[in-house]
Amino acid sequence: MIEIKKFRFGDSKLMQIAHEIRHEVFVIGQNCPEELEWEFEEESTHFLVFNNKKAVATARHRKTIKGYKLERFAVLASKRGKGYGKKVLQAILADLADFNGLLYMHAQVQVLPFYEKLGFEKEGEIFEEAGIMHYKMVLQNNY
Repeated sequence: MIEIKKFRFGDSKLMQIAHEIRHEVFVIGQNCPEELEWEFEEESTHFLVFNNKKAVATARHRKTIKGYKLERFAVLASKRGKGYGKKVLQAILADLADFNGLLYMHAQVQVLPFYEKLGFEKEGEIFEEAGIMHYKMVLQNNY
């Protein structure tokens, strides 16, 4: 059974689970600098996807001066290709359904097709962030 939990930084138990997934995916799996991984935690709204009570994916959103930035999409390597990334993205978009402004993200190049299928479009030039090439992507039908 799939369950998605929305939470804030103050929920230390769920934050720890999200951090474990992100540490495995980004810090270990992609060699991202650990100090970059934990910025903006307190101001973000976090999500965890559970399958049969086991956490398999996480992501978050936060308000910026531009709109809402969707960030830290992480699915455990052994759980990829099962729709968990789509589920957490759909949960975030549902949470922001009443917001009538810019929804955007910095997407790693290798996952552009995933986000494009869900309505996001590249904007601007390719750039490096945390040693990985990204594009800014915006949800076109949202503003």
